[in-house]
Amino acid sequence: MPPDRAAGEAGLVLSERRDVLHSWCVQAEWDAPTVVGGAGAHFFLEDGRAILDLSSQAECCNLGHQHTRVVAAIRDQAERLCFIANAWGAAPRAELAARLLDLSGFAGGRVYFTLGGADANEAAVRIARQASAKPNGLIVTRDRSYHGASQLGMALSGDARTQSQVDPAALGVRHVPPPYAYRCPFGSSGGGDCGVAAAAAVAECIDAEGAEAVAAVMMEPDAGTNGIVAPDSYWPALRRHTAERGVLLIADEVMSAFGRCGEWFAWQRYGDDGRPDLMTLAKGLTGAAVPLGAVILSNALAARLDHEQFNSGLTYCGHPLACAAGLAAIAAYEEDDLIARSRDLGATLFAELQRLQQRHAVIGDVRGGRGLFAVVELVADCATRAPLAPWPEQPPALKALAAAALAEGVSLATRGNLIIIAPPLVISERDLADALALLDRLLARFFPNPE
Repeated sequence: MPPDRAAGEAGLVLSERRDVLHSWCVQAEWDAPTVVGGAGAHFFLEDGRAILDLSSQAECCNLGHQHTRVVAAIRDQAERLCFIANAWGAAPRAELAARLLDLSGFAGGRVYFTLGGADANEAAVRIARQASAKPNGLIVTRDRSYHGASQLGMALSGDARTQSQVDPAALGVRHVPPPYAYRCPFGSSGGGDCGVAAAAAVAECIDAEGAEAVAAVMMEPDAGTNGIVAPDSYWPALRRHTAERGVLLIADEVMSAFGRCGEWFAWQRYGDDGRPDLMTLAKGLTGAAVPLGAVILSNALAARLDHEQFNSGLTYCGHPLACAAGLAAIAAYEEDDLIARSRDLGATLFAELQRLQQRHAVIGDVRGGRGLFAVVELVADCATRAPLAPWPEQPPALKALAAAALAEGVSLATRGNLIIIAPPLVISERDLADALALLDRLLARFFPNPE
């Protein structure tokens, strides 16, 4: 690299390290390189290196980087109309709402646009409480979940990193144990039984509080960065229990939608037996090109709000540029058949990770297999399932493995004892195979099998 270019990069890193308060990190330890571009499943560093993005950044770049259709749609919309407030109509907003209702099968429903996932989840809670005529109604969520880092988002989340910053009970939130089949909190040895027991725990919580006091249950149907992928038995049972009690079900699909888990929306795997009353979206909604979130509510809930004022809103909700990007993203998913591709390539990913599990004693569990989302849990002992480090601490050797992968051109997402693999849906078969081969080598290097 030319000296002047190296000096420029060093200056930018120094400036950002000094001037920006970064999220989810210790500021004094932040030292990431500057990214200057991207294409497909790769992003480009200022020093000229191309990095394979095996986590889609924050599991949001489902279409990869700089998708040409989305970039063109943003440019075209900017030339016509950059912004108009939500009090006025905007063509891309209307068109995107119609497309989302069609894709989800929420005919006669409505779409409330937000800026991202956390405020979508907050808005869903407000909508649920108003539509159910329970203004102070309780919201049931689960441990080992993530619904955002706003104040209510942290209360809704069962996230060890933020639990000391918020009082869930004061905000009307109750937590139940998760459907964590590998370490089932209900003592079940089978995934299906654990899913049924976890859903039953939600029903028991509702019954203990009284259904008249509970406005909604909010759960992630599938993918989540806390590393739990619910068994197939869980979501349909959860839908049945909530419906029987007249309690609304909110599906947090911020991460799991738009092909990430092999369907447009993860709950669709179960057909109408899994249909929620409300659904929250973000991330893949625009392929992360522009910030945008949404709440989709059913026909029944929309009808209840038709003649009531909804006292909530954000200056930029339903931003025309973001909605244009959302329309282009949906077109890209459809035209490139990326939902089906995620299912097919996800099966290949899952099978290869299971082969790695057979080769490496450090891999205790592999979860996923429904799309391009998988979780690899590392353990100190497979027989006892003893963790390498207490959750959510990260073992030093796993941190070193991720650094070594980056040095070889692959960006891995890690969390606690977990490796989370969620590449863009456009990743090539060869790139995915090469990345998994690299992971194979690095696991042998940093976690050698016992003699």
